[in-house]
Amino acid sequence: MAQRVDLDGKPVAAMSICMIGGGGFIGSHLCEKLMAETSHKAVVVDVSSEKINHLLGESHPWSSRIEFHHMNIKNDSRLETLIKASDLTINLAAICTPADYNTRPLDTIFSNFIDAIPVVSTSFFNCLIFNNLNTPILHVMQIKYCTENNKRLIHFSTCEVYGKTIGSFLPEEFRKDPKYYMLKEDVSPCIFGPVEKQRWSYACAKQMTDRLIYAEHAENGLKFTIVRPYNWIGPRMDFIPGVDGPCDGVPRVLACFSNNLLRREPLKLVDGGRSQRTFLYIKDAIEAVLLMIDNPERANGQIFNVGNPDNEVSVKELAELMIQVYAKVAGVPSSSLSTLDVSSEEFYGKGYDDSDRRIPDMTIITRQLGWKPETPLDKLLDDTLQYQHQTYSSAIKKVLSKPSN
Repeated sequence: MAQRVDLDGKPVAAMSICMIGGGGFIGSHLCEKLMAETSHKAVVVDVSSEKINHLLGESHPWSSRIEFHHMNIKNDSRLETLIKASDLTINLAAICTPADYNTRPLDTIFSNFIDAIPVVSTSFFNCLIFNNLNTPILHVMQIKYCTENNKRLIHFSTCEVYGKTIGSFLPEEFRKDPKYYMLKEDVSPCIFGPVEKQRWSYACAKQMTDRLIYAEHAENGLKFTIVRPYNWIGPRMDFIPGVDGPCDGVPRVLACFSNNLLRREPLKLVDGGRSQRTFLYIKDAIEAVLLMIDNPERANGQIFNVGNPDNEVSVKELAELMIQVYAKVAGVPSSSLSTLDVSSEEFYGKGYDDSDRRIPDMTIITRQLGWKPETPLDKLLDDTLQYQHQTYSSAIKKVLSKPSN
């Protein structure tokens, strides 16, 4: 493999990367990229290897550069050794499905904030132990941190830390102007709903982790990069209920709609699907992450929005596009596929709330890394739904053919 160089023309040395939560959607695509195009080593930590099994095994040509450790970071001290032995830690672990924010708010807060502390902060962790504020943290007491071991950290946050947009509070005549919805890493305020709207438990926990990371950087010199993804979608995203996930599970919107399409069920539009989102192809996103890995001098100390402002549609428009694309993929008439309006309380339960739009400002990542998204929405939907149909259609037919009890 030819010697890689960074954006400044300097050779990129091979490094060992500890990927916490690296067996999931993003981690599996990042592992593929690292193995195929770099000399880096991936040390993957997760509770499941299902999405990276195709990369593992002694017969694989890059078996010496990827290893998997089945581990629950809440109570496994082995993570200390793996972080110490690595050059870079990437924290991908999270509960990030909106259906869980309402039904599992405590798990959401603990998994997205408390469980991140052992990776991030010694001083904050010790403060909590000293004051006995949270006994679950004691289970991870022996784990060392990136700060303590002078290790670089790339932490995956979320665009949800911004909460609601300023535009959502303005009179109707101002609501069409994108400037009121543009989210900027170093300018935009973080506006959440009231405490009883438990949907914001995820965003709040992630924002607290972002602030903790920044504080560790300011006070103790932690070398960090924070990534804020905007609806990254593509193959292997989430799960299909009843096939490779729980029957009563509710994944994120793309997998929810895919499940409906595979089962020939109406696509459920929460509150009419009025909310607007931007969507980014996972392969474009991974290009951005690799630039962060290989260019620490440009990426350290930065918070990056990573999205595609050109791929903005309402959730209703997304459903209509997916129906058209899937009809071609599956060879069925689009008239056989439909949508159905449901209330947010009916779909998610009490405590649901949301922002109306999230448009990423791309100034910082373009300036620092020269990265711009490339894949239009129709192309990424075609690639994704081709994968969904090829992977799941036979399994869905078997599930549907079984007699109901």
